[in-house]
Amino acid sequence: MLAGIERTEIISMADIAKYQKEIERFNSSYAKEAIKEPVNFWGLAGFAVAAAYTQSVIPLLIALICEIAYVLIIPNLPSYRQLVNNRERERIRALNISTREKLIKSFTPREREAVEYLRWQKDKIQENYKKFTGAKQLPTNLKTLDRRWEDFVDLLDVYRRRKQHLKSINRQAVHNQLSQAFRTVENTDDEKTKRVQQTNVEILKRRLASFDELEKSVKLVEGQLQSIENFFGYLNDEIVTMSTPEKFSLLDFEQLSDSIAMTKQMLDATNDSVGALDAYNREMGNYELLPEANR
Repeated sequence: MLAGIERTEIISMADIAKYQKEIERFNSSYAKEAIKEPVNFWGLAGFAVAAAYTQSVIPLLIALICEIAYVLIIPNLPSYRQLVNNRERERIRALNISTREKLIKSFTPREREAVEYLRWQKDKIQENYKKFTGAKQLPTNLKTLDRRWEDFVDLLDVYRRRKQHLKSINRQAVHNQLSQAFRTVENTDDEKTKRVQQTNVEILKRRLASFDELEKSVKLVEGQLQSIENFFGYLNDEIVTMSTPEKFSLLDFEQLSDSIAMTKQMLDATNDSVGALDAYNREMGNYELLPEANR
């Protein structure tokens, strides 16, 4: 029983230490932001100028005391923490927008046209909602169109890269290596060679299976892209004929959102399996089985 109590105390102490470390890290981030504030910089600069003008260290001592008080008080103010959090969220949002716009510029002219048309349609839907219903604010579900447009861009990027991946695959080379490995397994009497080739057979089978998964994923993403485009068109048609905001609430956004989430999960799972096979082929020196960009 004593041993159990001791273990509990050790675990508790470890948890407390962990929480204290997290709190310290959490607090230190706000302290760093407070130190970098312009008001803090110019305040210190003012004291430095006063010290230089009076040829006295008293302004510097006052600056040190004020700085200690500033660092202890300001980072712990809820209003300041909210300001820092909002600023960080805005920074991340701006970074995401910049990254996505840079991605769009890498698309082909036809792909960019599809993206820009959907962006225009999204803005038109939101504009028409206010115009035809007389509402001043957009409902929550209509605001999610921004996210759905971002999903379209992300999925289009996956779609184009996967199609390029499929084009770079030499399926016949995999079939040839599989046939050769089968023959080696059947004809060799050396157990070590047979085990190695049996492993190779299984890997090549998985590789062929991954081709099928890739093709299925490309078709799935293509269908999802069409679904998003059709949903935007449907919304625009419906909003034009609406007379009251209440009717808009009947439209179902959850089905599209769930469908996109399911597609992304499937793509993530395929990414893992294909990535593992690519790594194995690279390690085994089977560079002809790798996409050109990953050789």
